Amino acid sequence: MQRPLRDLRISVTDRCNFRCVYCMPREAFGPDHAFLPRDEILTFEEIARLARVFVELGVRKVRLTGGEPLIRRDLDRLVGMLSVIEGVEDLSLTTNGSLLAGKAQALAAAGLHRVTVSLDAIDDPTFTHMNDARFPVTSVLNGILAAERAGLGPVKINMVVKRGWNEAAVLPMARFFRGTGRVLRFIEYMDVGSTNGWRLDDVVPASEILASISAEFPIEPIAPSERGEVAQRYRYTDGGGEIGIIASVSRPFCGDCVRARISADGQLFTCLFAVGGHDLRGLLRGGASDESLATALRRIWVARDDRYSDERSAQTVPLTKVEMSYIGG
Repeated sequence: MQRPLRDLRISVTDRCNFRCVYCMPREAFGPDHAFLPRDEILTFEEIARLARVFVELGVRKVRLTGGEPLIRRDLDRLVGMLSVIEGVEDLSLTTNGSLLAGKAQALAAAGLHRVTVSLDAIDDPTFTHMNDARFPVTSVLNGILAAERAGLGPVKINMVVKRGWNEAAVLPMARFFRGTGRVLRFIEYMDVGSTNGWRLDDVVPASEILASISAEFPIEPIAPSERGEVAQRYRYTDGGGEIGIIASVSRPFCGDCVRARISADGQLFTCLFAVGGHDLRGLLRGGASDESLATALRRIWVARDDRYSDERSAQTVPLTKVEMSYIGG
């Protein structure tokens, strides 16, 4: 479908220290939840090998995700292994920011380029309600500052908006980050996985978010910087900076998708809303050559026909889809 492979997202763990309502709700990910055993998780060497093969096939951007990736011990060592792969033009990390203050310097020194931080409100009552871990906003902001001091900025901020939970935080977030040089991106609440109880009525559509912001701060659209960019970009007309909208529910962008995702245990997914993956760990540990891996990846990518957001319906929503915490956002 003329969708090249350019962006690889690698989950390094399925564990997280938050229990955000849209990703790992506590009622589904409680004390008895069985996370992946350590021996089933890809080693750093296996991840780096896969990344090299993907880069040979056209990948230029590599992003580390989770779960919460900074939970993975010695992650800076993996960053160092990935940063020296010729052809990787953008090496980034998505994090909830809880551990970032203590690790930003080591990540930057290892070769990480950028950081994106998830922050769903700027006030503690709303934010702690969303993350369900009693984690305060100030600690996330400290992580953002540490990342920028280490040279990993300006940091992008992701805010998932869920009706009845944090839509009132949209304008305060816009006010707080406007003029700081950081790009704030609003994300429509998505039906990823099967545990978050998604309903269409809980989605605050992009049009509503934009109307709320533009009523106070006039904005205008910006052309995308490249094909496959998931966020629709806008700038404040007075020069106050830029925001983005990721609207996979109300404005699907399947036709330009250039992303592949690898789970912590080595499953390849060609869609965030996939119901199944392709086993790369078995190939790695079964002695497959790099050439064999590349052949398998070509076959999988060329055959992909994912269009979930285009085809979302009352029939597709109840499907047992892979959880966001398993493959990253």
